[in-house]
Amino acid sequence: METAHAAVTTRLADYQPPAYLVDSVKLDVDIRDGVTTVTSELALRRNPDAAVSDAMTFNGEGLVIRSLTLDGKVLGEGEYRYDNGELLLSGLAEQATLVSVVDIEPEKNTALEGLYMSNGMYCTQCEAQGFRHITFFPDRPDVLSRFRTTVRADKQRYPLLLSNGNPVAQGEEGERHWVTWEDPFPKPCYLFALVAGDLACLEDSFTTMSGREVALRLYAEHRDLDKLDHAMESLKNAMRWDEETYGREYDLDIYMIVAVSHFNMGAMENKGLNIFNTSCVLAHPATTTDAGFQRVESVVAHEYFHNWSGNRVTCRDWFQLSLKEGFTVFRDQMFSADMNSDAVQRVNDVDFLVNHQFPEDQGPMAHPVRPAEFQKIDNFYTLTIYEKGAEIVRMQYHLLGAEGFRKATDLYFERFDGQAVTCDDFVDCMQEVSGRDMTQFRRWYSQAGTPILSVSDEQTADGYAITFRQHTPPTPGQADKAPLVIPVRLALLGQDGEPVALDDSGLRETVLILEDAEQTFHFPVSGPVTPSLLRGFSAPVVLEFDYGTDQLATLLAHDSDGYCRWSAAQRLYFTALDRLVLGKGRAEDEAAALAPVLEQVIERAGEDPAQAALLLTLPTEIALGDRHTPLDPAAIHVAHQALKRALGVALQSRWLSLSENLLATELEMDGVAMGRRQLRNLALDYLAAGGHPEAARIAIELFELPLCMSEELGALRVLVHHRLAGAEQALEQFAHKWVEEALVMDQWFSVQASAPGEVTIDVVERLLAHPAFDWKVPNRVRSVLGVLAGSNPSAFNTDKGYRLFTDALRTVDGLNPQIAARIANAAARLHRLEPGRQQVFRSLLQGVNASASSNLGEVLGRILAEN
Repeated sequence: METAHAAVTTRLADYQPPAYLVDSVKLDVDIRDGVTTVTSELALRRNPDAAVSDAMTFNGEGLVIRSLTLDGKVLGEGEYRYDNGELLLSGLAEQATLVSVVDIEPEKNTALEGLYMSNGMYCTQCEAQGFRHITFFPDRPDVLSRFRTTVRADKQRYPLLLSNGNPVAQGEEGERHWVTWEDPFPKPCYLFALVAGDLACLEDSFTTMSGREVALRLYAEHRDLDKLDHAMESLKNAMRWDEETYGREYDLDIYMIVAVSHFNMGAMENKGLNIFNTSCVLAHPATTTDAGFQRVESVVAHEYFHNWSGNRVTCRDWFQLSLKEGFTVFRDQMFSADMNSDAVQRVNDVDFLVNHQFPEDQGPMAHPVRPAEFQKIDNFYTLTIYEKGAEIVRMQYHLLGAEGFRKATDLYFERFDGQAVTCDDFVDCMQEVSGRDMTQFRRWYSQAGTPILSVSDEQTADGYAITFRQHTPPTPGQADKAPLVIPVRLALLGQDGEPVALDDSGLRETVLILEDAEQTFHFPVSGPVTPSLLRGFSAPVVLEFDYGTDQLATLLAHDSDGYCRWSAAQRLYFTALDRLVLGKGRAEDEAAALAPVLEQVIERAGEDPAQAALLLTLPTEIALGDRHTPLDPAAIHVAHQALKRALGVALQSRWLSLSENLLATELEMDGVAMGRRQLRNLALDYLAAGGHPEAARIAIELFELPLCMSEELGALRVLVHHRLAGAEQALEQFAHKWVEEALVMDQWFSVQASAPGEVTIDVVERLLAHPAFDWKVPNRVRSVLGVLAGSNPSAFNTDKGYRLFTDALRTVDGLNPQIAARIANAAARLHRLEPGRQQVFRSLLQGVNASASSNLGEVLGRILAEN
């Protein structure tokens, strides 16, 4: 196994264009049991933008060379050098043709990079650097080529042979057959895709705004054909939305999606042939939760939007990864907001960002949105690249306005179509269209860390003054931080909760642009007001403002901004929880103080049940723990459980009413119905936390006769997490019923791994030995280890939890280093743990790091660093 010491640091400052470009690629992939032979013909041309050279390096890892031919001449072993995953050729002419024939073994590929097998089908994953596991190629995103791919295989076992582009030829050779695909658009090799298998297909079509008909084909295992309808509808909605919002039309004759059960990520935007993790494309009410339906809609849209923001215009190098990912996350968030509730979508996005990306940005894994260096690019598919990157795009959207942003993106797509570009090229378009100097704004891309925005206000003789002070704490490798451009959407609420006029024009909301370390703004407003700050979460910052309890109650009850209402609720919860953690209050007293405000939310729940559910949900134990250093997870758990129990008792009649009265008799899948189910599941959870005797009965009834998986799984979670009577029987019944449904069984594993308390470690040990657990399936590994480490701190942060986790890391790392590295990120809070836990965990992690792969070694090295 590759060790951490084999890692090489790649630096943005060292970027050099490739010596040769590859104008076209002809691939022949001959799939046979045990060995697949790949023949590649590369049409090379000296790069006019690079220093003149007759030498070229091609990437290729784990390839067995059958032959190499340069311009018709077969090369002997002394005429090339192949070691450390690189093939070096010299003496190349201005134009040259390289033909390579290599053997690979996809059946043994447990890392799931390049070509591998998943449930009897062959498929690929080439982003970021998987293509080098298939054939020799300059595996970098700034080499764009036109691909013509022929796939050969046994026609009975693999009747479906797919690749990028459009099919142009096919034929049979006895018991075997072949199909040739041609992609007319140049693309980097990370967008290459291939699938060979026996799959069912859901077909439909879409007529573009110019009148072209596009064939839509979604593929899955035959048993899953009935789970593709929602993805198809989501795809058509995304295609229509992208035309209406960005003027972008699809460009090929066919758009395909294939569902794959073994997949390291959520999905991949390969040109014309998207390969998806089954969890992001399969959806049916009986087997998929409401959250699962929403995820499918979002991910299908995300990968489709990549056709322009990532494929037609791609990134020059992997340091620019957020150019495509941050932009496309922003696009899919805006799409989801238009398809559903704008307020709920924004709160969900911010909640995820604040509770997951902010900790990443404030710990040992902090890095800029455009990193300066990396060892393994796989480790930089992070929340900072995706989620913070999306917020940086959103800030530009607000700085330019919707119309200006559309003009800027039109310019970006038209100017750079078919090119590999940089984040600066994107910002240049914003600057050119708006006329705004974006020099300071670009710091968002190069400066790591989450800015802290401290705010104070005062009533002055001539009105109201509000002062903002910004600073960004040091992060690894970046001690000194410069001021950023921070747009702050603001309104001032009067005593009646309505926004007051901010000036003589009657303006009631404005966007303040912060550029200095400290700035003060004045408004001619009389009387006490409550500032509604960062409306819509206009910038990814930590807001520090000393709100009074009455002000928070005003925001929660009256603010028209969904984010500010949710933020006010979170602040109220955190204030109560902090007092309990510090031993300065009683849970019953805190619940009694919160109850009147929460009753107002419940009274208005019918207006938007999903938003009400968000407002009534306590912050997680992890979010609470992030506010306390040193971190004592046991104390956090006790405080959290105490307040939840007290609220369950204080609002008992309300929870009982919601649990019983929100029961539906017919299944609906619209946003309101989903919100009602979310609110009912939350109410039942509070009811059980408060020890109400009816909780078990209601949960069992809901579990026995569910209309959909959201009800069935919600009831099971309440039974298991609160250890109610009937929980074990329900688990057995659920597993028996759904044993053949892999994604549902993932949920069964997750429900048990997420149950709070140290006793869960014994449960997890049994789950890892369960016949249905498979170390080679990323979804299954994430459903147990990812859930335990990432969302169950009271079980994870124990001696037994640390030992189980580190032992499991070794096992996963031996099979799939990418997944091991991603799961290891859960240890990033090591430096914040109280000394006793920290010492135990650090010692165990050091033991893993001694023999870790370069993927895992890079992550653990950063976590274990003392500074």
